[in-house]
Amino acid sequence: MKTLAVINPHSAGGKTGRDAQSIATRLAEVAGPITVALTNGPMDAARITTHALMEGFERVVAVGGDGTINEVVNGFFQDGQAINPEAEFALLNLGTGGDFRKTFDIEAGFDASLERIAEGRVRRIDVGRFTFVTPAGQSGMRHFANIASFGMSGHVVDRVNRSPLKRALGGFVYTWASVTALFSYKARPVRLKVDNLFDDVVKISTCAVCNGQFFGGGMRVAPDAAPDDGLLDVIIMADAPKANVLKSLGDIKSGAHVNNPNVRVFRAKSVIATPVEATAGAAVHIEADGESPGRLPAMFEVLPKALKFRA
Repeated sequence: MKTLAVINPHSAGGKTGRDAQSIATRLAEVAGPITVALTNGPMDAARITTHALMEGFERVVAVGGDGTINEVVNGFFQDGQAINPEAEFALLNLGTGGDFRKTFDIEAGFDASLERIAEGRVRRIDVGRFTFVTPAGQSGMRHFANIASFGMSGHVVDRVNRSPLKRALGGFVYTWASVTALFSYKARPVRLKVDNLFDDVVKISTCAVCNGQFFGGGMRVAPDAAPDDGLLDVIIMADAPKANVLKSLGDIKSGAHVNNPNVRVFRAKSVIATPVEATAGAAVHIEADGESPGRLPAMFEVLPKALKFRA
């Protein structure tokens, strides 16, 4: 099988780049001959993946963190369609995060991911797709393998990605940013339409549209999400007093927050999120797998069994 390893040399504080040769050698031992490509900037992994699939590569391995995984998954699609539906996606999770792997019970570290690739078991998983407004005010489209969300979570990710502490502190920086965001984020009213199940204006703290279960450095925001059921778990957390939100952070870690009366849970194929007029000029930011692509309004939908995942 013709295999490409897309390596983000900046992941894990630069350690991935320093170990790139040994990573490639060990991957080749279980995956056969491989071609290696190193990324140079934002969305580079997506462009590299798209080009490789068009050139006939049959498997692409994302080597890095959740952001690298997101970019590689985006590279499997062009104009909203799979480039090669039979091509395989695999991962070596070496970045500061690691939320995507947790849904599949893949332990942290190089060896655990490598073992899954060596086992050779492939499953088809769903992929999320959403249209949104880019920072330049244009229409954009992105895919996500794990979770896309908006509200305070989008505000947090935007702060994390701009923080020089991200590489040094890893997952802890998400907790730090979440706590500090409690005192800086102002909840926005958003009209949410979730299939034909829900249609109302909600003053949003965070709304998560979930294919996987974990986000934000280990928070189990969607404890019942299954990445191959053809549906997205929609977790709506309405605005609440700061003290209540602070106390609920521990519940989100375990998934117990879904029992909170301030939280609504739906399982759906699509979600439409539109800020109400009162929020004009106050952007509601979106995050997807830890990346910050843009803002609302947005439409999220599921692509059932759209990706072959070797895990």
